[in-house]
Amino acid sequence: MAFMFFNSLLLLLLLQISCSRFSLALQENSSATVRSGQINSNSVLVALLDSHYTELAELVEKALLLQTLEETVGKHNITIFAPKNEALERDLDPEFKRFLLEPGNLKSLQTLLLYHIVPARIDHHSWPKSTSALTHHFTLSNERVELSGDDSSGEKFIGSAKVISPNAVDRPDGVIHGIEQLLIPRSVQQDFNNRRSLRSISAVKPEGAPEVDPRTHRLKKPAPMVKPGTPPALPIYDAMAPGPSLAPAPAPGPGGPHHHFNGMRQVKDFIQTLIQYGGYNEMADILVNLTSLATEMGRLVSEGYVLTVLAPNDEAMAKLTTDQLSEPGAPEQIIYYHIIPEYQTEESMYNAARRFGKVSYDTLRLPHKVLAQEADGSVRFGHSDGSAYLFDPDIYTDGRISVQGIDGVLFPPEEKAKEEKKTIKVATVKPRRGKLLEAACRMLVAIGQDSRFTSCRL
Repeated sequence: MAFMFFNSLLLLLLLQISCSRFSLALQENSSATVRSGQINSNSVLVALLDSHYTELAELVEKALLLQTLEETVGKHNITIFAPKNEALERDLDPEFKRFLLEPGNLKSLQTLLLYHIVPARIDHHSWPKSTSALTHHFTLSNERVELSGDDSSGEKFIGSAKVISPNAVDRPDGVIHGIEQLLIPRSVQQDFNNRRSLRSISAVKPEGAPEVDPRTHRLKKPAPMVKPGTPPALPIYDAMAPGPSLAPAPAPGPGGPHHHFNGMRQVKDFIQTLIQYGGYNEMADILVNLTSLATEMGRLVSEGYVLTVLAPNDEAMAKLTTDQLSEPGAPEQIIYYHIIPEYQTEESMYNAARRFGKVSYDTLRLPHKVLAQEADGSVRFGHSDGSAYLFDPDIYTDGRISVQGIDGVLFPPEEKAKEEKKTIKVATVKPRRGKLLEAACRMLVAIGQDSRFTSCRL
């Protein structure tokens, strides 16, 4: 009986111990869940948002990185290298700051900010003491930063930026060091340089084509050696396939079989973009079905040429009459007048129109040019009668082909009117000989130059 009582008591004691352990484990899991899902008020992230590094905190919020940083802090300590506000307000290149804040460059902004955060705790006392003892750490952007120090002055550096406030903020889950300038990773700098090189064409007045021998369709002066992928020196007109009233039969196109660009793929992409964009189905149909211009454009792009297409929308194309499309070569003539052998964007054309007033762009329809000028905050193409506005800017831009939507079909100025003006002869009545003699006598008598004429019968 006593043995059974002892066993029951032991079983009850073991059950109580198990329940207490289970309750403790449940509390630990609950606290861990709360930690991973909610940031403590004593967190380094809260300190960053409340610190005097307000410019960096605003950029973190604009870059939508708070949730990412919360998840990182929930796993391990972090080290934040925070530039001072002056480095982001006054010392930063305004053009580079605009680049970071553009909606299309969100990825570059996120990469730049994550480059300032190391997923490990680096206190000031663990910093290298000399320039020879360098240490490297991977940041949240998967790029390395270099830490160094100056043993003589005691200064600390991260890359080329000097640490001006070591351990400015110290929290259990991380530390913030104040630095004097922004850290720019190589990838972001490369993205900015690529964008700036495209913008360098903004507001540049179109230049004349190189001089070509009309008999051989070759450059009169040999073109210098260029790297593969460089735009060809031979004008695009001499590389085009012969067509009615477009260009003479060309010599073999530049580049030959050495195609550095997949022009057919790019033309296919921009035609699909026109269809998916909506409102430009007629233009796409003309390029693919009614003519063979899509193939011609793909060949030119493959040989290194660049094109800007002024695409009339469906509403404008519906106004074309049967007579305008029924003549042989008429669709090609219309489309060629809407293709500029330059790479222009909405920004570059608008800047050029603002700076130069009126700009004439060459077209693939020789010898006609299309006139562009600034009007009502946009770009207007053509003359007063039959002009068209830039309606849908930058529908497709890939660096080789640019497509700009317009709200009208453009036609070159009528040449018939000019020819009629040249052929019109002004009808003049020749005075009779007697009338001329009488007028001469009156003049001579009036001035009295010769007494012999005073007896002229008037």
